[in-house]
Amino acid sequence: MITKFFRRILGSKSKPIDRSIPVMLSAKEHGIDPKLVSSNAIRVTQGLQQAGFKAFLVGGAVRDLLLGIKPKDFDIATNATPEQVRKLFRRAFIIGRRFQIVHVMFGQDLLEVTTFRGASVDAAPKDEHGRVLRDNTFGEQHEDAIRRDFTINAMYYDPDSQTVLDYHGGMADIRNKTLRIIGVPEERYREDPVRLLRVVRFAAKLDFTIDAATAAPIKTMAPLINNVPAARVFDEMLKLLMSGHAMACLHHLRKEGLHHGLLPLLDVVLEQPLGEKFVRLALASTDARVKQGKPVSPGFLFASLLWHQVLEKWTAYQAAGEASIPALHLAADDVLDSQTEKLSLQRKIASDMRDIWAMQPRFERRTGKAPYKLLENLRLRAGYDFLLLRCASGEIDAELGEWWTDFMEGDIGAREQLQTQKPRSSDTSGAPKRAKRRSGRGRAKPEGGTSEGGE
Repeated sequence: MITKFFRRILGSKSKPIDRSIPVMLSAKEHGIDPKLVSSNAIRVTQGLQQAGFKAFLVGGAVRDLLLGIKPKDFDIATNATPEQVRKLFRRAFIIGRRFQIVHVMFGQDLLEVTTFRGASVDAAPKDEHGRVLRDNTFGEQHEDAIRRDFTINAMYYDPDSQTVLDYHGGMADIRNKTLRIIGVPEERYREDPVRLLRVVRFAAKLDFTIDAATAAPIKTMAPLINNVPAARVFDEMLKLLMSGHAMACLHHLRKEGLHHGLLPLLDVVLEQPLGEKFVRLALASTDARVKQGKPVSPGFLFASLLWHQVLEKWTAYQAAGEASIPALHLAADDVLDSQTEKLSLQRKIASDMRDIWAMQPRFERRTGKAPYKLLENLRLRAGYDFLLLRCASGEIDAELGEWWTDFMEGDIGAREQLQTQKPRSSDTSGAPKRAKRRSGRGRAKPEGGTSEGGE
């Protein structure tokens, strides 16, 4: 009776949480190791604080620090405007159209400084699907926290006081290994559809479970990605594939229905046994290099992902009567022209891809001066690693890869002896030999037209 009386007086419903007041976590509570923090990031936060501004590490850097991982990048949030930040540091540059940010440079080290964003995006310009086009409205720190995508990315760390400010229960979600979007999922995905990819990448990279409400709209809202500029989709794809967990990301993309149409280059490949094995080997190799701290070439990665589209067209051009080498160049042109439009491939990456593909037939020439000339090629290592992937996937005879391994490692005598050996297989190209050239002028066309695989 007494309990019921107090419930009537006080009310049975709990009060809503005030998200404008953060939970403050001490060094003992959050456990961040200060040694993992970049000295340049500390220089920027201290410089801003000494000038009278608030300044915190924010986003993925804080998330990784809480997980005991040394962040690759450090982002800083402040109440200073971009112009005020720029004036404080010698090498600082304002960039961005959708939302202005400042890049502060210390040698090759780049730190990104953002001004606290305002909570409301109602007045911001949007497209017909609700995607925010420009938003340079500044605000308070608690408003900035609301604008961040996931709870685990909405915490602020002050290296000076070693305190963490948690506005949305991010610490609890990190401990529970849960990925939860801030706000109404449908609205947040509509504001920026790239979040559909980010939620998959974070879940795979961190081995977190996606909260049920956060996951529910993903499949139905996946088509919104088509409204995002190709350059942004490419940047997110690159982060996803070079996260060190590309295989897990790929699994999550398929699970959430985000691979068809969204990532056209994977559509057909992942449904062809030989192509799937090749891609899985390439991604596994990339994951291993990332985890070992070794550099990864985007050109090599995308050359691997698109290789079976090139191989298909190369075969078709040869069947149409084109000579092997010109057929390969035509196939590369077709695939790169199509994917550059869809993915906004940078010119340097496309050039690296073309070099790797063009080198493959040259590995078949094992007599005379041809192998020695190939040894002088600046892209030899990438081409050779690509050749080994083709061998490992079963696309071509492993003997060719073994021969080149011995040739590259051997001395002059060993190389001369290798050149006298007769190959076990006379055709290792992975594509049929050239068909008899048809009469008539003009470029040969593959049978079946020029439709893109997977479209």
